[in-house]
Amino acid sequence: QIAGQYGGSPQLFKNLNVGTTSSNTVSKKSCFFKTVSVCCKSNCDRLFFFELLLFVCRDTDPHVRDCARSYTEDWAIVNRKYHKLSTGFNPNTLDKQKERQKGLPKQVFEADEMPDSSSYQDDQDDLKRRSMSIDDTPRGSWACSIFDLKNSLPDALLPHLLDRAPNEEIDRHNEEQRKTSRNRELFALHPAPDEEDPIERHCVPEVPKEHFGQRLLVKCLSLKFEIEIEPIFASLALYDVKEKKKISENFFFDLNSEQTKAMLRPHIQTAAISTLARSAIFSITYPSQDIFLVIKLEKVLQQGDIGECAEPYMVFKESDAAKNKEKLEKLRSQSEQFCQRLGRYRMPFAWTAIHLMNIVNSAGSLERDTELEMSLSERKGSWSERRNSSIMGRRSLERTTSGDEACSLTGFRPATLTITNFFKQEGDRLSDEDLYKFLADMRRPSSVLRRLRPITAQLKLDISPAPENPHYCLTPDLLQVKPYPDSRVRPTREILEFPARDVYVPNTTYRNLLYVNPQSLNFANRQGSARNITVKVQFMNGEDPNNAMQVIFGKSSCADFYKEAYTAVVYHNRSPDFHDEIKIKLPASLSDHHHILFTFYHVSCQQKQNTPLETPVGYTWIPMLQNGRLRTGHFCLPVSLEKPPQSYSVLSPDVPLPGMKWVDNHRGVFNVELVAVSTIHTQDQYLDKFFALVHALDEHVFPVRIGDMRIMENNLETELKSSIAALTSAQLEPVVRFLHLLLDKLVLLVVRPPVIAGQIVNLGQASFEVMASVVNRLHKYLDTSQDIHGRNSLLSSYIHYVFRLPSTDPNSPSPGPGGLGGSVHYATMARSAVRPASLNLSRSRSLSNSNPDISGTPTSPDDEVRSIIGSKVRVKYTEPLFHEELALQWVVSSGSVREGALQQAWFFFELMVKSIIHHLYFADRLESPRKNRFPERFMDDITALVSTIAGDIVSRFQKDLELVERLNTSLAFFLNDLLSVMDRGFVFTLVRTYWKQVSTKLYALQNPTLESLRLDFLRIVSSHEHYVTLNLPCSLLTPPASPSPSVSSATSQSSGFSTHVQDQKIANMFELCVPFREQHYLAGLVLSELSVILDPDNEGMFGLHKKVVSVVHNLLSSHDSDPRYADPEVKARVAMLYLPLIGIVMETLPQLHDFTEAHNQWGRPGCPQGAAVSSGGEETEGEGNSMINQTVAMAIAGTSTASPMSRPSSFLLNSQASRQHGSFSAESSRSLLICLLWVLKNADELVLQKWFTDLSVSQLNRLLDLLYLCVSCFEYKGKKAFERMNSLTFKKSKDMKAKLEEAILGSIGARQEMVRRSRGQLGGSTHFSTCRSPSGSAFGSQENLRWRKDMTHWRQNSERMDKTRAELEHEALIDGNLATEANLIILDTLEIIVQTVSVTESKESILGGVLKVLLHSMACNQSALYLQHCFATQRALVSKFPELLFEEETEQCADLCLRLLRSCSSSISTIRSHASASLYLLMRQNFEIGNVSGESRIKREHLMRLKGDVQLDVQKLHFLIVTIIKSLPSASSGYILVSVLTFRIAKGYQTSPDLRLTWLQNMAGKHSERNNHAEAAQCLVHSAALVAEYLSMLEDRKYLPVGCVTFQNISSNVLEESAVSDDVVSPDEEGICSGKYFTEIGLVGLLEQAAASFSMAGMYEAVNEVYKVLIPIHEANRDAKKLSTIHGKLQEAFSKIVHQNGKRMFGTYFRVGFYGSKFGDLDEQEFVYKEPAITKLAEISHRLESFYGERFGEDQVEVIKDSNPVDKCKLDPNKAFIQITYVEPYFDTYEMKDRITYFDKNYNLRRFVYCTPFTLDGRAHGDLHEQFKRKTILTTSHAFPYIKTRINIVHKEEIISTPIEVAIEDMQKKTQELAFATHQDPADAKMLQMVLQGSVGTTVNQGPLEVAQVFLSEIPSDPKLYRHHNKLRLCFKDFTKRCEDALRKNKSLIGPDQKEYQRELERNYHRLKEALQPLINRKIPQLYKPVLQVNSHRKCCA
Repeated sequence: QIAGQYGGSPQLFKNLNVGTTSSNTVSKKSCFFKTVSVCCKSNCDRLFFFELLLFVCRDTDPHVRDCARSYTEDWAIVNRKYHKLSTGFNPNTLDKQKERQKGLPKQVFEADEMPDSSSYQDDQDDLKRRSMSIDDTPRGSWACSIFDLKNSLPDALLPHLLDRAPNEEIDRHNEEQRKTSRNRELFALHPAPDEEDPIERHCVPEVPKEHFGQRLLVKCLSLKFEIEIEPIFASLALYDVKEKKKISENFFFDLNSEQTKAMLRPHIQTAAISTLARSAIFSITYPSQDIFLVIKLEKVLQQGDIGECAEPYMVFKESDAAKNKEKLEKLRSQSEQFCQRLGRYRMPFAWTAIHLMNIVNSAGSLERDTELEMSLSERKGSWSERRNSSIMGRRSLERTTSGDEACSLTGFRPATLTITNFFKQEGDRLSDEDLYKFLADMRRPSSVLRRLRPITAQLKLDISPAPENPHYCLTPDLLQVKPYPDSRVRPTREILEFPARDVYVPNTTYRNLLYVNPQSLNFANRQGSARNITVKVQFMNGEDPNNAMQVIFGKSSCADFYKEAYTAVVYHNRSPDFHDEIKIKLPASLSDHHHILFTFYHVSCQQKQNTPLETPVGYTWIPMLQNGRLRTGHFCLPVSLEKPPQSYSVLSPDVPLPGMKWVDNHRGVFNVELVAVSTIHTQDQYLDKFFALVHALDEHVFPVRIGDMRIMENNLETELKSSIAALTSAQLEPVVRFLHLLLDKLVLLVVRPPVIAGQIVNLGQASFEVMASVVNRLHKYLDTSQDIHGRNSLLSSYIHYVFRLPSTDPNSPSPGPGGLGGSVHYATMARSAVRPASLNLSRSRSLSNSNPDISGTPTSPDDEVRSIIGSKVRVKYTEPLFHEELALQWVVSSGSVREGALQQAWFFFELMVKSIIHHLYFADRLESPRKNRFPERFMDDITALVSTIAGDIVSRFQKDLELVERLNTSLAFFLNDLLSVMDRGFVFTLVRTYWKQVSTKLYALQNPTLESLRLDFLRIVSSHEHYVTLNLPCSLLTPPASPSPSVSSATSQSSGFSTHVQDQKIANMFELCVPFREQHYLAGLVLSELSVILDPDNEGMFGLHKKVVSVVHNLLSSHDSDPRYADPEVKARVAMLYLPLIGIVMETLPQLHDFTEAHNQWGRPGCPQGAAVSSGGEETEGEGNSMINQTVAMAIAGTSTASPMSRPSSFLLNSQASRQHGSFSAESSRSLLICLLWVLKNADELVLQKWFTDLSVSQLNRLLDLLYLCVSCFEYKGKKAFERMNSLTFKKSKDMKAKLEEAILGSIGARQEMVRRSRGQLGGSTHFSTCRSPSGSAFGSQENLRWRKDMTHWRQNSERMDKTRAELEHEALIDGNLATEANLIILDTLEIIVQTVSVTESKESILGGVLKVLLHSMACNQSALYLQHCFATQRALVSKFPELLFEEETEQCADLCLRLLRSCSSSISTIRSHASASLYLLMRQNFEIGNVSGESRIKREHLMRLKGDVQLDVQKLHFLIVTIIKSLPSASSGYILVSVLTFRIAKGYQTSPDLRLTWLQNMAGKHSERNNHAEAAQCLVHSAALVAEYLSMLEDRKYLPVGCVTFQNISSNVLEESAVSDDVVSPDEEGICSGKYFTEIGLVGLLEQAAASFSMAGMYEAVNEVYKVLIPIHEANRDAKKLSTIHGKLQEAFSKIVHQNGKRMFGTYFRVGFYGSKFGDLDEQEFVYKEPAITKLAEISHRLESFYGERFGEDQVEVIKDSNPVDKCKLDPNKAFIQITYVEPYFDTYEMKDRITYFDKNYNLRRFVYCTPFTLDGRAHGDLHEQFKRKTILTTSHAFPYIKTRINIVHKEEIISTPIEVAIEDMQKKTQELAFATHQDPADAKMLQMVLQGSVGTTVNQGPLEVAQVFLSEIPSDPKLYRHHNKLRLCFKDFTKRCEDALRKNKSLIGPDQKEYQRELERNYHRLKEALQPLINRKIPQLYKPVLQVNSHRKCCA
């Protein structure tokens, strides 16, 4: 208890805690190592300090002292000051990126400000933004801005625009403007490469900690019986039935009332607070479906067996308490007597069990009190973590082996359980074996236990996942776990787990517990009275009765510890089973006199005179130690009848002591099990022997007794070596538990060779061998706990936290494994949650970061620390040093030992590195020059080691790749670490050794695997935090200073930052020449690798592109974010290390992904219209900021298309034809280009300028091509693109104007085709040829071009579906800033190029390229910020070189005018201002130089013609565009409305055949995307009809269709394509019908596509009709091949009609009515919607309600639930109402003669019907005689299927059916169902029986019968109803006949098992027939009288 109260006191623990340094105290000059910190362990290690203090100070057992020190000593951690800045520890993660992205300005883009939002809400937001933030000048949309010009306000003028200033001044001003407010970190805007685990990532291992499985909190709330007469004691424990193992200790709890507890007052003194716990935390490492929570109840011993004692609980009920008052009082008084007399004894009473996983799995649906509920969201992280007071998080190292995923206990909802039934304990079935049988039986449905009579009680338990840091928690050792605010609060007990299988976690806390489980006793052969037997258990440290130790844990409501414990008594049983568990706290150190004494008593339950309460009847014992080892396991002990004699404790009771009497002739009669849970006792003979011998060496006590052996000093060496070798035979579980101590001891044997018989014994080799063996065993068997590099987490955490160099002073008074030397005195440190202020007292050296050879000026520590640093830390080290011995043993090892070391090379490398650092630190060598730190022999060993391992990598990589990969990364990390402690030149020599061997092999064998290994090696070495400094960047780089290399450094003569670099040729800085690679060694290697792998001739390395680019990207990203290089001048020096990168990327230009393809796909200038869609590129936004595209205007005006702007000619190097080698992926290309931009951004401009001067024209042009590509690569995608990627739906389309342009230009007319061919852009164009469809069909190519979205990048972003609005906004913000910064860098570079070439002779060709890049950037989506800088640069360029634009590049002048004109109509005022200024100055410049002839005049005339043509067609264009704008809010959200919009546009072009055809094809494409193949086919049929109509005007060929009329058999709708109106254009006019479809071949193609679409729609009959039109054409052309194909397809179509008979489903139809002013034009409009087959009403209702709810607001839209006529006056005028009704096709009787097949009944549908039941009094449903029905028949404007899926209703008709007519229809329908089921072929017995059951079944007899009784029982009084009466009578006659037929058919189908069912159906039928007979046979006389008169009348008329 003192431990619990005082454990946290720093004073008490002063001698144990190791003082440490503060990681905060660092000198002003930086240091490589912050400190070798000895970090404080946390209080979670269970506060056992006081006890440890006691036995460490006084105990003689060295093993116990070592264990105590191991568990209490602070961690020894090496922290390198800037290590966190290396790429290995500082990855460019998403969180880090977001941190760097804070405070970014929002860039304004024209594309984002256009009103074509993807939803109604977006539209509103856009309008608000445009009206508020962007522009003070209110402007309308681009479509109608021409009408607002007079009313708009002027834009602000640019100041000083017209001032005449020198060009130099303009350039300087432009540069200043560009440089302001720039993003410092380019990579902060670029997403990190997709690398889950970069190879250089070296995660800090988890802190060694106490193991916990998944944890469960069980709260015991109440226990209530029907009667309360005595105290009941309960316990909980977990059992695993499958493993047949108890998996937790017992949790004892007491829920008795205070009044009931008082009955035991004589026996129980004050109860300790720890025993009052009612909640417990159970740990389950291996959860499974077989775990039960078992609750056992005990009561005070009383007379009678268990059944008798349980009887009152089963008989009496609480409700009968008053009736049984006397009996209960009697029982209560008896209980009080027993409690007073027998209160210390217990008897078994009852038990029950809970199947744990049933509760966990169903807890989500259980009801529970809200105040007990704990929300899952409040549990942060895994609750198996233990963070109590820890400075480092605690998490189970065994998480990966914590059982089945499906059995997780982490995520269920807390549940309150009420257990109401308990099973009575049976005296002869108390053992665990019996319990396992019961539990297994409980899981069976027919459990035996269910038949037993239960004890009724009510136990309430609360089960929930344990919280992360529970308050008031006690460990199994009764120590308090922080937080523990108040010691008086009822605690929660942690329950110790006994895992079902081994758990491999090293010991980190002190625990020493023993569990005694008495199992059975057999006194059957004992003479005398011994029936009520209890066993008293005592833990003795001597033989005197007073030597019983108070170490036995109490149970519930008692003291914490007792000297004795009694087992429960089974009444009158001489051979009882026991189920008790006695928990003992073992003393830290055990002697031979410690033993457990068992005393057996007979308890007298009946009070008799002269009879004692308890009579001893036997004794036995177990000595705790046997040969010095703790005894555990199963024991079958003999029992003595007499007290044991003196000195018995050192002997086993198995030894026959003379003169003693034994039960049953000394046979074993008492079974008991001892289980130890100890972190002191290994319980493994090999470990025990090893530790004993090592301690014997320390103590110099001989002889050593181990087991039965006595080892003398002369054979100690042999025994020691054999014990070391035997460690490989030790069991793995104890090896892991004592891993830290074992490795410490092995290290100690290496560092401090023992002296035996005066001779030093070198055990280095033996220790190394066994270390390798242990490490490999852990790796082999614990492979689940490894990181990406194969490092076992247990071993890596040992090295990181535990390992330290022991003192080598043999006379040290504290020679522990982890001692840093006994002569060292350490600062005080408390083991508390937060370090106290005293911990900041520093023991660190002040070292220079970059130059540890130079001592820094130390800060002023306090006196205590100064004294520590000054005198007490320095320890004399004697040879050998651990790292030196380790290197030596490794080098000289061979065979299996060397192989074992190679397998786990990382372990020995890391051990060596930490040993080196400890040695340097504690020996004060960190300040010495690096060259002098290590002896030559050690450096030779390291060299030899690296060389041999490099040889292994080269020789074995093809045989054992997994090993070689581990070896390769281990070696790389080792060299990376050595760079921090050894001479740089020496380490580079080691790198060169490796490089040389690998390169030699690569030269002989071009193997990508080996190259990949070398790349991984280089990446890891280069991830060093001082990578830049190690590369010796050129001149004046001050922070941080260089590590001063020794003279032996490879480049020592010119190292540092020597100024002679300035005198080198600039070219050397840009080339991977020898001087560059020598000066910048690692950077040279990185860039060389990049160059080699990207070399197009190196085809085998294609797969490594992404990997090598990632290396460079990673390095540059790290430099970019490194605060040490934040200063621009410093960053410029860093960029110089990467100048050759520019040349490398230029060389790879032909291989880079062509981002301009995606750009051109959307009709952007850049390549011929119709260029290939990029296969991997990103889908780019449409040209959002433009007005009408020039080519579009030309197409609308009917003139030839203007020449498209092509890419720079040199970029054609990148065309498909010239790519002889594999192209880079888009991702790799993008990463490479961002690296290029980083270098261009940060490099010194003067250096770049000088280099550009040296470049040839072709090289500069290539650089410009690269910049051109960068513009496309980093183009802003726009918010809508992100939303589109997020939703993965094409219907949220990009800018509608771009689609309009695309559609208009989609079909290549004959003349355009000729023009393009003449220009060489079509015939041999690689771009054009790639856009043909595989089938070669013309329509297919258009499909490929327009609608094949799977070719674009958006599909690759499917994982981004669930991003929030804020995340999308953030992505758009980042992308906007990246696009702006990238383009500004390009602009900076262009300015440098212009300044460079302005004085050269070849400036024209270069400046033309510059202008192309500028124009291309203007054509892309750009921010307002960039555009104003771009326009400024453009103005300066025109000002400096006017003749370039007006004479040389006149085509580009035209393009520039177009760009400026478009920007002049921007919705953003700044863009308008700058564009207007540029346009004005352009015109002024042109005027000033007087050049108004030639090309410019041609351009002017061209523009004038364009103006005239546009004015002619402006009204038509305005109508179309206003149509689009009005429909946009809905168009982008609803597919149907998109098709309606397209339909309206196509309708607008009714008199323009070319454009109408285009829009019809667009509609066909959209329908195909939605799998609406019938509608797509109709679009194509309409297209074909349109073509046929105009072809018939052009050519008179008999075999061609005469026009639309030919197609009306396919669809009656096609007649609308007739060219009969007044304004129909003539096909002879120029530019009309010039498209490729207005030919015979085009017509054939359309019809073939139509047939294919009909076939996909399953409408094979229509396929036949289409081919009827096609066949005459092919017959006329004698095309036998085509005819053969057609007839084959016809055969296939007709076969499918036969085979799919009855299986085709075409569509479902709904009437949709819109009511409310919110709908605008749709108000009171009704439509019929065609939906896919089997669409339910709820589906379309939900869809429409959601869609209009998003548009108008969810509370503004209501769906009218009925089908009654709508009275608009009764509706809320502020809401929108939708009425949806299911409708069916309707046919008149005469139509049914022609509509025979299913197809006939589902094709060419114009009339639909729906029925509404009603009664005359307004109700929908009533009795049969009052039930009317309203049939509403709807007629649509067109027939389904049509070119759209919704058609207006043009006519409505209603028919009212009377009740008897309704009955007639119902009976006819039922009769038809019976007939169909009876005559179905093949017969379907199930369907037939269903219909029969519904007709004659007993449950439905009232259906038909009631109809007959209502309408046929009496002859109607109204003569008008006679015919209806008679018709119904005949219907029933037919109905009974059909029933009879169906019964007969069923009889022939059924088997023997259904004969009874058949008889029942027949009986029911006969009953029904008998009831109907009189009603059916009653005829109406009046109907038969006038028959003859009518006939005679007819004869007269004749």
